[in-house]
Amino acid sequence: MNALNMLKDVVGALTGLAVSLIVFGVAAGVVFGDVPFVGGVLDNALALVDQLGSAGLVGLLVAGWLMTKID
Repeated sequence: MNALNMLKDVVGALTGLAVSLIVFGVAAGVVFGDVPFVGGVLDNALALVDQLGSAGLVGLLVAGWLMTKID
């Protein structure tokens, strides 16, 4: 059971790091424009929002579900 808890902690830490890098990429893209290594993050985030927006109510439900999983 201890190994499972350790694996859960590692996955949680990696997920937190990934979310932080995504937020940094979006912020850098907004402030500085096309930044090497993070330039496509803002475009990908906007494409995701566009896809969810065109999905209507289902997209809204998925966006809400994703927001609950972030914390």
